[in-house]
Amino acid sequence: MKRLAKWRLISLFAILALVLSGCSGERFVSALRPAGEVADMQYDLMKLSTFVMVGVIVVVMIIFIIIFFRFRRKDESIPKQVEGSHKLEIIWTVIPILLLLILAVPTVATTFHLADVSPMEKKNSKVLTINVRSHLYWWDFEYPGQKLVTSQELVVPTNEKVYFNLKSMDIKHSFWIPAVGGKLDTNTDNINKFWLEFDDKRANEAGNLFYGKCAELCGPSHALMDFKVKAISRDKFDAWVTAMQGIKEPQKAQGDLAVQGQELFNQSCIGCHAVTSENKMPETARTAPNLTNFGDRSRVAGILDHNKEKLKEWISNPETYKPGNLMTGKYPKMSDQQLDALAEYLMGLKVQE
Repeated sequence: MKRLAKWRLISLFAILALVLSGCSGERFVSALRPAGEVADMQYDLMKLSTFVMVGVIVVVMIIFIIIFFRFRRKDESIPKQVEGSHKLEIIWTVIPILLLLILAVPTVATTFHLADVSPMEKKNSKVLTINVRSHLYWWDFEYPGQKLVTSQELVVPTNEKVYFNLKSMDIKHSFWIPAVGGKLDTNTDNINKFWLEFDDKRANEAGNLFYGKCAELCGPSHALMDFKVKAISRDKFDAWVTAMQGIKEPQKAQGDLAVQGQELFNQSCIGCHAVTSENKMPETARTAPNLTNFGDRSRVAGILDHNKEKLKEWISNPETYKPGNLMTGKYPKMSDQQLDALAEYLMGLKVQE
């Protein structure tokens, strides 16, 4: 019975490992499916360390098996003692040193390469720099060179380095796009800097959409602090920037229901949410996501399907979907007609057809 129980437990773990190995494969959220230069380098380091560790285990097991069978005790005689063998001591001292060098040299070289953000710090630099600001539980993305601000969905060009300034506006979070590289903490008292590069071919395979997460435990909705990354060609990125720069004033609602929604938005929501891409408010005053291009997004609140029904559910009771969020209780309860009107207006906030 004990043996049967052990085999059941082993079978359970084997099935669990098989199931978990298939998680997130289609959505490009795995660090084991690299989609950029940084992710490639980190993946190569993971493979190198894994090969070294597996190699050590294999060699040790082979030596163990040989010794187990070859030097089994057959009589009462005492085997030859090898204490103080200079040859053996040199071998088991030199081999770990060599293994450490094999791991340390590429790791240190890669670390210094990934830490090089000098291009973004040069005067009149032309590289794309994005200021990432983390909040409970959403993300703010500012493009200072383009004078744009957006939220929850990061838009970047492919096949070029994109530089990031990371900071938190409340508590410690961590910016991570598993398939492309990272992660790096966002702190309240300093700005962390790094760069990523998004591979065009693998972006196309992923439908030009990657998934980012907060990788630092930050509260009850930590696991729901997601954001999306649209990786598109430079031409399409420039077109997106041009379209966004054209939204200097709130877009006019189309249709009677949307007009009612805009009036409701101006009464209840505009104190926290901006609907212009430039968003001249200082970053410390940005208490809620920018909604300029809300209709173009792929998720509501970063986690729900992007449709009117889910949007109305989110507005009705955000605490149900993101416990501890700062939107709960900021506006009066709305009727079904008000929710329909507000959803109609918000889903119409689009900058590109």
